[in-house]
Amino acid sequence: MSTVQPIRDKKTIEDIKNILLKENTRNYVLFCAGINIGLRISDILKLKVTDVKDKTHIVLIEEKTNKQKRFYINDDLRNYFNVLTHNMPDDAYIFESKKVKGKPLDRFQAYRIINDACRKAGVSDEIGTHTLRKTFGYHHYNQFKDIAMLQNIFNHSSQSVTLRYIGINDDMIDESYKNFSL
Repeated sequence: MSTVQPIRDKKTIEDIKNILLKENTRNYVLFCAGINIGLRISDILKLKVTDVKDKTHIVLIEEKTNKQKRFYINDDLRNYFNVLTHNMPDDAYIFESKKVKGKPLDRFQAYRIINDACRKAGVSDEIGTHTLRKTFGYHHYNQFKDIAMLQNIFNHSSQSVTLRYIGINDDMIDESYKNFSL
């Protein structure tokens, strides 16, 4: 099994968003949620309208860790959720399956949506649903340079695990070689 990578280039992220927005609002919001809050796809797909409606934070029990987590909903994401859910009942899944009424998208369909959009945008790295979480982490780290904060967000056991997870170790090593000469 290969390891998926974050999407490092911001222009590529914009290209993917534009592709998804033209195709389907639900898929666009799914991608935006994944890259803006860093939840695992299994937790994103289970979100219901009531989890975000008139809220500033998403509060949930993470499926993998069974721990309660609280995630801030930034203004852009709040607007995306409002557009997508404005005619949906509170108990509806935000990312409802089109095939199975009343059920969320499954992970495999989410993978196909993300993979297809990334390929259309020219991404050649290994892509998966975890790419969204890693993309969030990569860009959060590059913006704030606070690995301890990111370690806490991801619930990782050490900072080195977090750096390796988001691909920063490889980038840092490559950059050190580029700038080293005797």
